[in-house]
This record gives sequence, C-alpha cells and structure tokens, in this order.
Amino acid sequence: MTSEMTWTRLCLGLAICLSTSGALPAAAQSDAERLDRLERAVESLQKRNTELEQEVRSLKLKTASAPAKDRSTPSSVADNKEDLPPPKEAGKKPVFAIAAASEFKLTLGGFVQSQVEAGDVFAFEGRFGEGTGEVKDRFRLRRARISVSGDYTEHFDFKAEGEFAQSDTALTVRDAQGRTLASNATRTGFGATDIFINWHTFLELNIKIGQYKAPFGLEQLTPDTKLFTTERSLVTTALTPERQIGVQIWGKPLANLWPEQKDLLIYYAGIFNGTGRNISANDNNEFMYVGRLEMQALRSKILNQETAMKVGMQGLSSRDETGTTISNVLSENSDGSLSSFSLPSRGTREGYGFDLSLRFGPFDFVAEYLRQRISPRGPGALFDRFTAGGYYLQGSYFLIPKKLQLVSKWESFDPGQAPNDDIDSITAGLNYYLKGDDIKLLANYIHTWSDFRESNSAFGKSEFDEVIVRLQLMF
Repeated sequence: MTSEMTWTRLCLGLAICLSTSGALPAAAQSDAERLDRLERAVESLQKRNTELEQEVRSLKLKTASAPAKDRSTPSSVADNKEDLPPPKEAGKKPVFAIAAASEFKLTLGGFVQSQVEAGDVFAFEGRFGEGTGEVKDRFRLRRARISVSGDYTEHFDFKAEGEFAQSDTALTVRDAQGRTLASNATRTGFGATDIFINWHTFLELNIKIGQYKAPFGLEQLTPDTKLFTTERSLVTTALTPERQIGVQIWGKPLANLWPEQKDLLIYYAGIFNGTGRNISANDNNEFMYVGRLEMQALRSKILNQETAMKVGMQGLSSRDETGTTISNVLSENSDGSLSSFSLPSRGTREGYGFDLSLRFGPFDFVAEYLRQRISPRGPGALFDRFTAGGYYLQGSYFLIPKKLQLVSKWESFDPGQAPNDDIDSITAGLNYYLKGDDIKLLANYIHTWSDFRESNSAFGKSEFDEVIVRLQLMF
C-alpha cells in the first residue's frame, strides 16, 4: 500500500469524525458551517500529506545514491560475517622477510635469459673453427642471475649478484715462469658478477669499492637486460675490460650548482687489479687505470617528440705481467679466427674510445668507436706491438610503441695483427616486449664475413650466418 493511498484514507476518516463530532448540537449547526469546516480540514491534511511524501522521496534518493560498503578495507568492528578474514589453515605460519642489518631498503631480484643458437654459432666473435673446434647448434642458458641490493640510512648502498650459467670463456693469470696464479676456468656453476659497496652521501662524489664493470665502453656498461641486440659487438667484447676488482669515484659535479641540469655531466675514475672478475690475485704491483666522461648534450622536445643526445669518452691504461689474459677474443690465429689473448711477455695496454647515443621519439641511434694498443715492455719481448680497433652503428625503431621494435647494426673490428684481417657483421633483429624489459623476446639474424679468409681461401669459407632467439624474464 503506497503512502499516498494511506494518507488519502486518513483524510477521509478524519473528515467523517469531524462531521459527526458532538462538540456542537446538530440542530445549532447549519449545513454551510459544517461544509466549511470539512473543506478546511481536508485542505490541511492534503498539505501535510504532500510534505510527508516529499520527505519520503528524499530519503529514498539518499539511500539509492549511498556507496556500497567497501569490503576491501576492513572495518574497525566486524558487523557481518563476510567482513571477517578467512580462517588460517591449521598449522600454517605467515611467511615474511626482514633485513638482517639496519637497512631501510632490501631488494631481491634477478633475471633469466634462455636462447637457441643455430648456424655458424658465434662466428661474429671470430670463432671460425671447424670440426672439433666448431660450436654446434644448441639451446643455451645464456644468463641466470640472482641479486640482493639495499640501502642504509648512513648513505651506503650495496649489491651482491651471482651467475648460475656457465661461460664459454675463461681468464687465467700466470707468472713469468708460466705457473698459474689464479683462474676462473673451472667455474661450472654459481659465480660472482657484481659485488660492491657504494658511498653516496654526495651526488658530486660517490665512492664504489668491490667488483663491477670498469667504466670503459658504452655498450659494455649497458645492462644485459637493456640491450637491443642479443649479443654485444665484437669490438666491445675484445677491447673492454668488463668486470674488475678495485675502487672508483664517480658523480654528477653539477648536482647542486645547477640542479635542473644535474645529469649534464657525469664522471668516473677507477683503479683496478686488471686481472678480470673473480680473480683476487693481482699480476704485479701495478694497477689498471680507467676513466670515463659523459655529457647530456641535448634533452628537449622536438616536433612533439622526446629528444635526447648523450656523448661519452673514455681512456684506459694498464701494465701487465707475462701470462695475464687481457681479452677473450683478441689473439689472431693463422686461419684468421680469434681466441683469448694471454701476454707471452710483459706488456702494456693503452686504450680510448668515443660514443654517441641519440633518441628521437620511437627512434634510437648508437655509435661507438674503441681502440687499444698492446705493447711489449722490458727486455725479452716475445710479441710485437699491435693496435686493435673497431666500431659499430646501431639503429632501432618502434613499429608498435613500446611493443614491437625493429633493430639493425653494422659492426667492424680490426685485430691489427695481420694485413687485411677485418671482421665485419651486420645484424637484423626484431624485439617484442611482452611486459617491457621484464618479459621480452629477441630474434637476431647475424651475417659475418672475414677479409682475411676471403684473401686466403685455403682456410675455408669466409662468410657465416647465425640466428639467435632469446627469451628474457626479469624478477
């Protein structure tokens, strides 16, 4: 029954009661007076009925517009069984992790890169071996790393990262008599990559101690998970010192002088053993000295596209003893292929390089040139001085923004130990980002040719092809 019907009946009932009331004798009341009183009573009741109906409608509107109770946020008092948390399983305790020391931030992470390699596997690194020396088609766990990093309120940060995947190459340090001082050749499982402590109280001056990448080579310093191609260029692999044990200062000198342009200039300067990663022994009382300078030459918006350009330069100097392995792919064999280079006698390394990176909206371009001179020193030299160098040019374009990327790279490397011995490669690639760099698929086709082999056909074919497909997952 609606409120309107209820109040209408009430009005009629009251009107009847008033008409039959005994307040005045019936004989003394005229018909006109009774009708007048009845009309006034009905009008008053109808007015009140209208006001009550308006109040009812207002209450209904408020009730309909009120938000439903948010059950994702627990209330202070559980007034419904649905608000109560689910009962815990019998005997199951909650899982939690805490920092062992006084860190205010602790991060556990890592990544896995698994790939298939087919064709002339790693020929772009000068591996031209045939028969027993040939690298066969294979599935490969390229990298599998886990890391722990953290920050302290006392302005220290740290990282400890290790590698599960096996390596194709090894580094060895020997003395003048050929005796092995240290080696990582026996590593078949877990091994350290980055282990360092960094003091960062001042943006202008950080101090970093431990094992990490020496600041030489843009492509080498680019994290493995951020590369646009599956593998680094041959010139990078051959001439950069990669991870070393030592100390480094670095910073942004304009951080406080010009806060809006704090990234305009970044410097790095380090002193290292120079014997490679996971080798604590130094080959002598000399050290490797490495420095790098980066400048943000442009950062703006051009034609409604985010635009940035950065240039870098670096230098390296090291005095090494007999038997020190200075590169995994630098020694030139008689057939034009490359292998690891261990100094047959005492020597020095002096290197430098320049690089440029440009981003314009969906387009990226990177160019880098590296050069290194290896010279004998002291009496009893068993090798001649030579200079190795090379470059690469890499371009990429997002066909679908942040999803599908086209990549191409041209690279050239001159080992400098024989006439006409350049090794050149061209790479064509396609990258699909399922979830940014966290989950991405890379596919590369690499065509390589050797000038030395082309001039000396007796050593076999001079052109090589390889396909690498990689799946990367970060956690």
